[in-house]
Amino acid sequence: MIASFGEIMLRLTPPGFERFLQSPQFQATFGGGEANVAVSLAQFGAASRFITVLPAANAIADAFIGELRRFGVDASQIVRGKGRMGVYFVEAGANQRPSKVLYDRDNSAIAIAKPGSIDWKQALKDVTWFHITGITPAISVSAAELALESLHAAKAQGIKISCDLNYRKNLWKWGKGPGEVMPELVKLVDVCIANEEDCQRCINVHVDIDVESGNLEREKYKELCERVLATYPNLQILAITLRESKSASHNGWSGCLYDGKSFLLSKQYEITHIVDRVGGGDSFAAGLIYGLTHLEDKQAALEFAVAASCLKHSIPGDFNRFTVEEVQALVAGGGSGRVQR
Repeated sequence: MIASFGEIMLRLTPPGFERFLQSPQFQATFGGGEANVAVSLAQFGAASRFITVLPAANAIADAFIGELRRFGVDASQIVRGKGRMGVYFVEAGANQRPSKVLYDRDNSAIAIAKPGSIDWKQALKDVTWFHITGITPAISVSAAELALESLHAAKAQGIKISCDLNYRKNLWKWGKGPGEVMPELVKLVDVCIANEEDCQRCINVHVDIDVESGNLEREKYKELCERVLATYPNLQILAITLRESKSASHNGWSGCLYDGKSFLLSKQYEITHIVDRVGGGDSFAAGLIYGLTHLEDKQAALEFAVAASCLKHSIPGDFNRFTVEEVQALVAGGGSGRVQR
């Protein structure tokens, strides 16, 4: 069983590529980094569980639990408590107009939940891999404490731990910054997932990398990986996503992985028509976890993760909706987009 822990929100998006309230409509779905990972893993056929705190007697929260069950995700360890359901708004970018995200999640159920709110021994029963992100500690003081508590519980039970650093500058408002909070969490982690900004902002490891030109200097990422593992020797693996942003609609997409011995690079995909990039990193994380637990080696795991994330860019909404067979077809070179009959 692979479990993830974090906040789920109601996601509201204007139709197509409209701006906020260009027409008086929003499309309502659900989204949240850790839930996205759980759903993606379930799509791959892995046993997955999502752990969170949701408001009691709330029809939207009930609908989300039903959605999880429809995807085959174990929702049995979700705690109901005080607070509200978080909401976030997404305006899809196109060409030179970037996507925009607005959060409305203050005083959500998980933001006000305290350490001790979740029975971690029960929540992590039968779990062999536990995943969190840097989003939850950014929400509030108590959410950061709850995230740290979850890692100590997983570590005490001998569970493999992964963390996607997921720096979100618009969330770190409660006092301490990510560079003060995240290192304590990362010291309990086995597998870390990040990009170059995550490493700089969250765990205070810096390498001079130009991410604005649209052409990445891949040799610099080996240096970054070596510095991170030297700073955090508990880490067994660091995986970094490599996004070359030509525009909001056109990205180059690849990844690298370092295990202290070998530095691996994936093939690169040119994504020339992005439908929705939100959730792309979560699809990478889920693909990597699946690959490391089900495939033959780390290179295969990295290729699977990058391909899964590449495909996610073609799907509206947070959730990845591809099977193992579809991802493996892309890995094998089936990226022409020809009609399958």
